[in-house]
Amino acid sequence: MNRFFYTLLLRLFSPLLLAWMGLRARRVGGRWDILGAKRFGYYRGPSWQSKPIWIHAVSLGEIRAAQPLVAALLKQGHIILLTHLTYTGRAEGERMFTQEIAEGRLFQQWLPYDFPGACKRFIKHYQPAIAVMIEREVWPNLMYAASKAKLPVVLASARFSDQSLRQSLRIGSMMRVAYSRFTEIYAQTLHDAQRLEQAGGHAVRVSGNFKFDVQLSESQVSRGRSFAHSVGRRIVLVASTREGEDEMFIPELTRQTRKEQQMDLDPAQRTLFYLIPRHPQRFESAFALLQAQGLHVCRRTDLLAAGDGCSSAVSMCREADVVLGDSLGEMPWYYAQAQVAIVAGSFAPLGGQNFIEACALGVPVIVGSHTRNFEQAVTDAILEGAALRAPNAATAVKQAMDLLEDRHKLESMSDAGLHWVQQHKGSVQRVIGGINEILQRQQS
Repeated sequence: MNRFFYTLLLRLFSPLLLAWMGLRARRVGGRWDILGAKRFGYYRGPSWQSKPIWIHAVSLGEIRAAQPLVAALLKQGHIILLTHLTYTGRAEGERMFTQEIAEGRLFQQWLPYDFPGACKRFIKHYQPAIAVMIEREVWPNLMYAASKAKLPVVLASARFSDQSLRQSLRIGSMMRVAYSRFTEIYAQTLHDAQRLEQAGGHAVRVSGNFKFDVQLSESQVSRGRSFAHSVGRRIVLVASTREGEDEMFIPELTRQTRKEQQMDLDPAQRTLFYLIPRHPQRFESAFALLQAQGLHVCRRTDLLAAGDGCSSAVSMCREADVVLGDSLGEMPWYYAQAQVAIVAGSFAPLGGQNFIEACALGVPVIVGSHTRNFEQAVTDAILEGAALRAPNAATAVKQAMDLLEDRHKLESMSDAGLHWVQQHKGSVQRVIGGINEILQRQQS
């Protein structure tokens, strides 16, 4: 396929694609501006910023990965244009950089749809000095428009699986040309770099994963640890569940809860489970599933309404079987409370979710079998003794309970996680070095 036929198909199927986005927006909530002018590259008046560094973080996971890069560039005095495709990504970016937005040092915008005219208008309007795409964002018409405008484009913290390579090669020359237009590519691992070169990329180097440079909110971590101390119970997190995984874990949490109840343990001696769905559209369905099992459920939003950290919130958690994490942007608060974290997204064939934040706080991690998005990191973490792999939800819960009873192994995994994350820091600085070199070449 070439770019002409890609664009033709995009135009033909755009009503269906926009309808699909509309349904997704209705499920998730929030303002998506799906038919807004800015989604098509139309803007009122001139851009008020000159030559910003444009960083594209498509959604929630990418903006969290990009956070240390954005923070470092802001610290250097750069103006940042931050773009997204999803409301959840934009909302998280706004939460992370509230002060910088108020000060006019960072501004957010929708990435336009990949129509030739929309991409051309977007670049002409904002005239960025350089573009940085996070992890895997490659749009043929956008790359063409950047090339025509002589805009350098960097792909950073890039991951590229065998499946992605096969898909790219099947599409043909169009994607090979798109990858060849990147000025520089910084891959997470050597295997990612090799696959990106096969896909058409050049100037590919291994820089590591931005997620190791994560800057966790000290306030959230401190409040989480203080809250867990006040609650005084053993806490196991089931974090970042995705479609179909709540149905896997809730029966296992129920089974373990009933087992501890039958042992006639004091409530303070029983395990408190946290279930944290990845996407807000599933908060209500997860709550309904938990209630259907007859579990005593406390919602994070109930704790916030009672007063975060106050005595009534603590009492609610002392009495609960499960806390439903129905909030966004609070993973450091959740992880700071846990003795063990089961990181989902990996118990169904969905590729896995970021577990590095848990390791950065010294929390032992258990993942499932489906970890293609983090395969090298998972392999390394297991070898270092920071993580375990479980074939299913039942085994994961059993492993978590076994760890709670083995204090020596729990502490060993905690120390291993902290050491492993510290070993792999530095990806952001390597990419910033490359960005600054490109900017200097432009000025000379």
